[in-house]
Amino acid sequence: MLNCLNTTVKMKKKLILFMPSIEIGGVEKNFIIIANYFAKHFDELSIITTSKKYKKEFDQNIKLIIPQNKIWEKTSRRVKFLVSLFYLIIEFFKNKEVKVFCFQANLYCILVCKIFMKKIIIRSNSSPDGWSQNPLKKFLYKKILKLSDKIIVNSLKFKKQLKTKFDLKSYCIYNPLNSEDILKLSKQSINKNKLFKKKNLKLINVARLEDQKDHQTLLKAMLLLKNKINFQLIIIGGGKNRNQILKLINEYNLKKIVKLKPFIKNPYPYMKISDCFILSSIYEGLPNVLLEAILLDNFIISSNCPTGPSEILDNNKGGLLFKTSSPEDLVKKILFFYKNKKICLKKKQFAKKRLSRFDYQDNLKKYLLMAENF
Repeated sequence: MLNCLNTTVKMKKKLILFMPSIEIGGVEKNFIIIANYFAKHFDELSIITTSKKYKKEFDQNIKLIIPQNKIWEKTSRRVKFLVSLFYLIIEFFKNKEVKVFCFQANLYCILVCKIFMKKIIIRSNSSPDGWSQNPLKKFLYKKILKLSDKIIVNSLKFKKQLKTKFDLKSYCIYNPLNSEDILKLSKQSINKNKLFKKKNLKLINVARLEDQKDHQTLLKAMLLLKNKINFQLIIIGGGKNRNQILKLINEYNLKKIVKLKPFIKNPYPYMKISDCFILSSIYEGLPNVLLEAILLDNFIISSNCPTGPSEILDNNKGGLLFKTSSPEDLVKKILFFYKNKKICLKKKQFAKKRLSRFDYQDNLKKYLLMAENF
């Protein structure tokens, strides 16, 4: 007669990360960092995306669910969302126990998960100011986001906005700042003499060339500033507004003092040799690039846009905030930095001390705790 043994069967931890379109920017950097960290803690971890070119960025233990045909990488975001949702539904039929962690296309993914009765946690990346102006969108977001099991945001002000405007409960987890890798990459050799003249104020902006980043305000400020002090500005980024930005540089006669460089995977050596980082966005979530710039000893001048910059800079204690979409106010802040180096040095040092909030390991552990318990 066989003896029945009481054994505890450990349930396998299975999770799908949903990110249809991996592009360039802070959101994507955070996604890759979080995914690779999760790979060490989940028995089965999958990523659904259409972005095949980023395959090598992920841990080899992650199962990548990607269409074989590269044609999808050249389609619009919405097409990528639909293709990825199709693959997600297939996974639901294959695996009944799976949960979903969504980083993009939140509304679509929530609806599909609820139809198939799957649990879903979402990470919302950009301030509601980017989409809540449209009454229909606002209504849909409020109703559909409530169907998710958990909502993660990346700033306390963002969390407050979701509560006051949409009566949505969310959890704030700051972006994990990979200081070690950033400092290492910043040591890459570049010819700084070709970029900046020694006596000039060295300004830099790193951002996607899209409407949200408001390069028009930045360039208008450079036009107002060019007869007041000696400076140079480097803009690094790629995007749909490249030709428009080049046109403005020519129109404002800024070719000698403003350089537009294409997207660079490693912008850190350029940031390291700059004096001041300028962010001119209309809205953000929690801009990773500001954390990176502070780490690399840049002084920060940022638009006071919702939601992240004022939180990162502790309301001007760690840098200077200018009125969003105001080139005149941006010029005032640049001139203040230029004329008040001692005051601004103290602000810069304060900002650097406050980077401890964005500790790499601490925030990754918070993400893991959320992903394991929903």
